[in-house]
Amino acid sequence: MAGFIDILRTGAWLTAARLRMVALALLAASAIGAGFLVATSDGLNDRLGRPLGTDFSNVYAAGTYVLDGEATAPFDPARQYAREQAIFGKATPFYGWHYPPFFLAGAALLALMPYALALALWQGTTLVLYVLSIRAILLIPPPLAGKAKREWLLVALAFPAVFVNLGHGHNGFLTAALMGAALVMLVERPILAGVLIGCLAYKPQFGLLIPLVLGAGGHWRVFAAAAALVVFVVLAATLAFGPDVWSAFLASTKFTRDVVLEQGDTGWHKIQSVFAWVRLWGGGITLAYAAQAAVTIAVAAALGWLWRSRAEFPLKAAALLIGTLLATPYSLDYDLMLLAPAIAYLAADGAQRGFAPWEKTILAGLWLVPLIARPVAEATLIPLAVPLMLLAFGLLLRRAMNETSAAQASGVLRPSA
Repeated sequence: MAGFIDILRTGAWLTAARLRMVALALLAASAIGAGFLVATSDGLNDRLGRPLGTDFSNVYAAGTYVLDGEATAPFDPARQYAREQAIFGKATPFYGWHYPPFFLAGAALLALMPYALALALWQGTTLVLYVLSIRAILLIPPPLAGKAKREWLLVALAFPAVFVNLGHGHNGFLTAALMGAALVMLVERPILAGVLIGCLAYKPQFGLLIPLVLGAGGHWRVFAAAAALVVFVVLAATLAFGPDVWSAFLASTKFTRDVVLEQGDTGWHKIQSVFAWVRLWGGGITLAYAAQAAVTIAVAAALGWLWRSRAEFPLKAAALLIGTLLATPYSLDYDLMLLAPAIAYLAADGAQRGFAPWEKTILAGLWLVPLIARPVAEATLIPLAVPLMLLAFGLLLRRAMNETSAAQASGVLRPSA
């Protein structure tokens, strides 16, 4: 038993050959599954009557309303569902529109195309952006060398959240690309980094901690650029769609909160948050909000300290990415795409400076968990993603504290002001 624990602690089990074998197996299985899904579809719906790309159908339907000059309609669940049924058939499930008004512009552009083409273009383009962001992280000097340099693309594409995101036609690729690229550019290209962060406003639940860390780290130019971009897109959406679109959006948030989140219409096993964990185990709404608030405050406090400290930047970046997922009550398994740039930062840092105890095993767990988080929670009521992210965040924070304390004790660093 002691030997097994030591293997997990050192990560000796995680060899390049094993990683390559698992990655290739997952890629092959996913390709077969995707091929079967498309081959048994009618070009619009799969064999079970669901739109190909499931959740992308709400984007496409919303876009058609914008083209019809009815930009407020997607925020009305009944009207949104009626349009989805008109496009995909009466048997299609309901896929709600939960995005801010400025995201309607992108939906309208996609709705100019046939559905299958729009889905392929959306997924293909954002997948490329995701891959480029991971490449940028791994090329931060000193870049990975040897076999790791050749195999990063395989590992990035085989990340199970990629398959989840493709199956749902969702925006996880874009979210991971924007946040990963913004962190890469944070110091040397602050204005562009701020613009990328501002673009993340289409997923406002993931923006809670970003102003905090930018302020704690003194990245005020990034903060200003992000704020300016958000103001710009808000004004642009108001001019394009009229002020009523904001009233419609605010009214729709009650449906999102009450039905989708608090009542669990989406399914507690699908939502990867502390809030959903409490609800999955039978806890009430008040208890769920209290637990989520406690975790969010703790994560925010830890990130505030970390980003003010002189800890290595990969630790700060990975902590923000993991903390972003932990801080919101509403994130699904396709949103676990944000773990990809976190893993990339920690893998690159570990290759350069060495891995801390348990770090390789935790990284492997973070990489694999999107594959099993939903089915395991559904079958056993045991959540996996949130406890694993909490553990990873805690170990990452402990490493930063130990390294900072050691450097200060040796006189390499002075405490930050």
